[in-house]
Amino acid sequence: MVSYKEKIPSSSSRKSMSSRPGEETPLIGEPKPLSSHPKTLANFFIAIVGAGVLGMPYAFKRTGWIMGLLILLFIAGSTTYCMMLLVQIRRKLHSVDNGNAELNSFGDLGFAVCGTSGRLVVDVLITLSQAGFCIGYLIFISNTLVNLFHNEPSMNSSLNLGISRFTTKSLFIWGCFPFQLGLNSIKTLTNLAPLSIFADVVDIGAMGVVMVEDLRLILKRSQEVKAFGGVSVFFYGMGVALFGYEGIAMVLPIESEMKDNAKFGKILALSMGLTTLMYGAFGALGYFAFGAATKDIITSNLGPGWISSMVQLGLCINLFFTFPLMMNPVYEIVERRFSGGRYCLWLRWLLVLFVSLVALFVPNFADFLSLVGSSVCCCLGFILPGLFHLLAFKDEQGWKGCILDVGIMSFGVVLALSGTWFSLMEILSEKD
Repeated sequence: MVSYKEKIPSSSSRKSMSSRPGEETPLIGEPKPLSSHPKTLANFFIAIVGAGVLGMPYAFKRTGWIMGLLILLFIAGSTTYCMMLLVQIRRKLHSVDNGNAELNSFGDLGFAVCGTSGRLVVDVLITLSQAGFCIGYLIFISNTLVNLFHNEPSMNSSLNLGISRFTTKSLFIWGCFPFQLGLNSIKTLTNLAPLSIFADVVDIGAMGVVMVEDLRLILKRSQEVKAFGGVSVFFYGMGVALFGYEGIAMVLPIESEMKDNAKFGKILALSMGLTTLMYGAFGALGYFAFGAATKDIITSNLGPGWISSMVQLGLCINLFFTFPLMMNPVYEIVERRFSGGRYCLWLRWLLVLFVSLVALFVPNFADFLSLVGSSVCCCLGFILPGLFHLLAFKDEQGWKGCILDVGIMSFGVVLALSGTWFSLMEILSEKD
């Protein structure tokens, strides 16, 4: 059995620690004001909904609309269950240590259950997932700007072409690069907080405009659509859906800030239900409106006009300013491990350069969503919650609970391997 008291830093022991962050130092240590139920619901919505929703219509085109809806429902339910596993583990460890344990993040939980190796695995996966989100942002921005200016790039660029020749897409990515260096040099998120509010307003407004346009086209003419796809696109759709529910790393911070956390499960279920309803409506309407012509970024299907252009430019500006917000957890982890927790400008710039280079060589937005969702998000969403819950409750839950945890982990492994393989094949294959 794991000796939790030896591994969990208590409030008294933390006072004697060095001021420099170590392996046992929680990433989030400062107390924060507690949130009401509506604010908790809003925080979850903000944490979950992101750019992945823009790839849902294309995913429905690949999987079929009924299969797409079923995949969304399944991923939403299973992800909600795994999020609650993390909350149960944290509550169990708090009861063991009389509430003195500091478990404010996914990494803290990994350290409490598995020690240094647990935190390392969580840190690596969160770094990859957050960087993956930002790579997707750059792909979206560059492809959208190419669509707006009606200058189609060579989307099948090889590695050599991406470096030696400035295609239209690469020109936009490199154009963003110096400005991102400046934004990502900001030390604190306080100065970036207004950008988060702006991003949410733009997201909701743009989705509303797109859905209205979808309805107009559906009423004007019907498109031929399919209900189900094959086995390979099933795993593809699972990856895109997992990318869409990208907020599992925020479940512990949000739960810890809730006033009445006894009702946290209901708030979480309500938030996931509303998000799934929105995702399903957005994906289905987009596919019904454009049928086989549905593109990987649904805004690319919008016709010419100033409203369409404003929506696409607004989304580009939104993701441009969201980039440093999403990279902040990466900076916290990398600076904690390689710079003693101190601000390091050259490390931040190096990470921005790496993300920009990767974005150059991935042509399709939805394919990349599926890859990140199938690989990294699957590990964070299924494998690690199942593993941590098994280790924490193996002496209490009986053989049925252990089998369920092992089943969750096994499902995660199968989905990660299969989804990653099919997603890589899609990215590497030539598109018609």
